[in-house]
Formats: sequence, structure tokens, C-alpha cells
Amino acid sequence: MNTTLVQKLFSTQAGYAALLLRVPVGVILFAHGAQKLFGWYGGHGLAGTGEWMASIGLTPGVLMAFLAGSAEFFGGLALILGVLTRPAAFVSAITMVVAIFSVHFANGLFLSNGGYEFGLALLAATAALTLQGAGRFSIDSWIAKKI
Repeated sequence: MNTTLVQKLFSTQAGYAALLLRVPVGVILFAHGAQKLFGWYGGHGLAGTGEWMASIGLTPGVLMAFLAGSAEFFGGLALILGVLTRPAAFVSAITMVVAIFSVHFANGLFLSNGGYEFGLALLAATAALTLQGAGRFSIDSWIAKKI
């Protein structure tokens, strides 16, 4: 594999503070993905989430639920661990853009009205992690030092 690509993938410009961003965002994404994929934490699982996604025009619903749930579940897990942080954060950011514009945007900013403020906060956090990487206290940082 191209060493330059690997270095870019695992490198980070962030310090220890990225951990404070990465872990809570990862926990939130992981939990939301688990709701979609497995019905954990009061979620509806793939079938229920798929039906809902199809009802709002995201078809085929089960496939869309699987993609969104996988991005959140596995992306969240990767953020918690600090491994493959840039791609995990990027995919999560794209997922938030889709959620904002397909579900929440028409409801305005505020969460109390079903708005996009929470999705926007997650988008900002995942975009920042995409740009800066996992930070010093991460598996990515450890791998970058070994390359």
C-alpha cells in the first residue's frame, strides 16, 4: 500500500483535546446506529427503521436503514477507539448531511420542533475530526508513529 496514503490516513494534527470530542460523539453515533440496526436502546431495528425511511422517500428503506445504521454504529465505535478516525468521521458527516436535509431541515433549527440543531452539532464535530484526525491519544496516532 502507498505509504503516503497510509500516513495521511492515520496522521493527526490534533492534541489530547480531540479525545474529548471523539469519545462522546462516538458514543452518540454508536447508540443511534445500534437503535437502527439492532433495536437496542428503544430503537426500531432494521425493519422498523427501514419502513420509516421508505415512508419519507429514502428507498429502499431497509438498505438505507442498514447504511445509516452501519455508518453510525461502526463509525461511532471507530471514533471511540480512535482508529480509522478520518474515514469514520467523514462517513458520519455525510450521514448527518443526509439526516439534516431529508428529515430535519423543514422543521427549522430547534430540536424541540424536530429541527436540525443536533444533526448540525454532530456534523460540525465529525467534520472537525475528519480534518484534524484522532489526536494524540488514539490508535491512529500510535499507528502513525510506527509507519
